[in-house]
Parts: sequence; C-alpha cells; structure tokens
Amino acid sequence: VQLQAFGGGLVQPGRSLRLSCTVTGSFISINVMGWYHEAPGKQRELVAAISSGGSTNYADSVKGRFTISRGNAKNTVYLQMNSLKPGDTAVYYCNAEVTRETVPNYFGDFNYWGQGTEVTVSS
Repeated sequence: VQLQAFGGGLVQPGRSLRLSCTVTGSFISINVMGWYHEAPGKQRELVAAISSGGSTNYADSVKGRFTISRGNAKNTVYLQMNSLKPGDTAVYYCNAEVTRETVPNYFGDFNYWGQGTEVTVSS
C-alpha cells in the first residue's frame, strides 16, 4: 500500500491551497483517511480526518478554513485550505487506515503514511 501526496507550496497569507493524496496497492477497504502536519520543532498533529462513511473531524485551529473530502473513487483524499495563516506552515502528511487480507481469510487494519508535502505561508 502506498500513499502519494501532492499540492504543497509557498503561498501568501489569506490565499488557498489544495492538497491531494491517493492510496494505491492491495487492500480490502479504506476506513479512515486524514491529514496531519508537523511544524519545525513540534510534534505531528491531526489536521483533519474523514471516515469511509463521510464523517469528518478537524483540529480547532483549522475549523471553518479547511475542508477534507474524498474523491468519487474513494481512494483519494483532498484537503482544501483557505484563509491560510503563517501558523499553518508545516510539512503535511496524509494517512490512511486500510483493511488488508494478511493470510487467506484473515484480515487486519493497518496504518500507512504518505511522503510529506511542504506548505509555507509567508508574505
């Protein structure tokens, strides 16, 4: 299972960016997909997550500004980031919990990370 993220870059405060992440490989289902960010000197933190049923969860710092969504094929997750602030500057990582068949007729849930994509908000 691989996750590939795109969309980071340098943007001025108040502007927008959209991140995308696609999951490929062998799996039965994707249960939860999410975005985390890691600012210099800080721990990785949840930004937003979305379940297979469409339920969403956001960090307080991004509520009302960021929107997480899944593509029609359900193996892609997007993070629309509006009204960006310098405090949003970080490396953003996508994450997915998937169900895989480990041996015939046995299934388990596994957590995977994509490569980070850097977001810099600066004038």
